[in-house]
Amino acid sequence: MAENVKNNETGAARYFKRVARFFRDCKLEIKKIVWPTPKAAFKNTGVVLVTIIVVALFVFLLDTVFMNLLGLVMDVAG
Repeated sequence: MAENVKNNETGAARYFKRVARFFRDCKLEIKKIVWPTPKAAFKNTGVVLVTIIVVALFVFLLDTVFMNLLGLVMDVAG
């Protein structure tokens, strides 16, 4: 029965060791993060904003074209 427990550790002791290892591993991973420079962050923000504007204009144009086509179809059918 008790052969499954390593080194006579209780379940709580093993749990807390796993939690401690998790936080230790998190700390090591956070140290590996390379943060962008302010210049790179500003440039990336500009790219994102321009992309959003271009996609929004494209969706607006598609919506306008399809609404006009739908208006023509509905007008012909009526």
